[in-house]
Amino acid sequence: MLKTLTQIWHAKDLRKKILFTLGIVVVFRLMTHITLPGVNLDALKVVFEQNKLLGAFSLLTGGSAENFSIVLMGLSPYINASIIVQLMTVVSTKLESISKEGEEGRRKINRYTRWLALPLAFLQSYGMISLMNASAPIPIVENLNDLSVLLPLMITISTGTIVLMWLGELITEKGIGNGISILIFAGIMAGIPSLLASTLALTEQDNAKLIPLVATVLMTILFVVVIILITEGQRRIPITYAGQGKGLKGGDSNLPIRINQAGMIPIIFAVSVVTFPSVIGQFLINAKSEWVQSVGNFFITYFQSQSLLYMVLYFLLIIGFTFFYVSITFNTDNVAENIQKRGGFIPGIRPGKETSEYLKNVSNRLNLWGGLFIALVAVSPIIIQQVFQDFGTGGIPVIISGAGLIIVVGVVLDLVRQVNAQMVSHHYDRFY
Repeated sequence: MLKTLTQIWHAKDLRKKILFTLGIVVVFRLMTHITLPGVNLDALKVVFEQNKLLGAFSLLTGGSAENFSIVLMGLSPYINASIIVQLMTVVSTKLESISKEGEEGRRKINRYTRWLALPLAFLQSYGMISLMNASAPIPIVENLNDLSVLLPLMITISTGTIVLMWLGELITEKGIGNGISILIFAGIMAGIPSLLASTLALTEQDNAKLIPLVATVLMTILFVVVIILITEGQRRIPITYAGQGKGLKGGDSNLPIRINQAGMIPIIFAVSVVTFPSVIGQFLINAKSEWVQSVGNFFITYFQSQSLLYMVLYFLLIIGFTFFYVSITFNTDNVAENIQKRGGFIPGIRPGKETSEYLKNVSNRLNLWGGLFIALVAVSPIIIQQVFQDFGTGGIPVIISGAGLIIVVGVVLDLVRQVNAQMVSHHYDRFY
């Protein structure tokens, strides 16, 4: 380990990229602690003590929501915009043709994503401010109905998201790469020390909570191992290429298909859908009509994170969105066509339609296991916490959610690959 760190430090270009990335991360962390003016922090603290869903959102944004900071929304508008543009690429023939234009096409798609993120950030900022204000016993922000109060808050929060997008792109261009993922990773990791400290304080006050703490740590380690194995796991489909022309030999290759092809996208979709009723309920309980209030109470009661209905819907939606997303992003007809154009075929399978059907069947089977995997990882921490409460040992705060674990492990694995690639390039350049 020490030898590897020494090699990284002596690689001048890599050292500069890592230090630049760390500098951007520090700027991001400072921004999460700049609270918007006119915010009642005492009322805000009560909201997060009562609403665990907002606490989970704050964890993913690095505490920016809990501090009501200038980057309140984090990168969630950009992530939503990326998903929308990716889906529209399949629906729109124009966007699909642009996406096939190589590097220039990717730049255009990224430009469209950034432009879409701006109105989404503006709309989401209004929703988040209104939700948090409606959830508080006393207003977090006074006179929110006044546009002169609301509009500056929305503009500031939207601008914060755009700045984060820019910082992420700086990391991608001048840092270690994949800047958006690194900022999300930094936000999750930044929230762990405070949660761990509060958990240790709870166990010091009540020794009965030591059992769930140890069990949670062991389960987290087990989840990390399983996530690494599944994330790196893939089915390699053999492909044989015939010789092209006289005297040219063919060759054997393979088409790798990952078990978890969808990554974190199904969880993001599922969380958006399953938490929507609870968000609506926060508004409805303040209505004057009694039946509207009862509907709001129903949503809040049965769609809170530890209810059976919430967990079942969350689980099923993740599996469903896994199939939906991969069916859009992994076009087996195009893959089969590309294999055929290059003179390749899967042994025992006819080129063309039969190859496409074969790849679709393989993908669907992998999607089932991949969807079950990410659904179990997402739901398990909630179930484990509920089990400890039912057995009377007392629950403890979840140090890191299942979704957060998948993000952290995925980003760390990607960083390791990036650093190894940079190291190989550095050693190669030394001899030329």
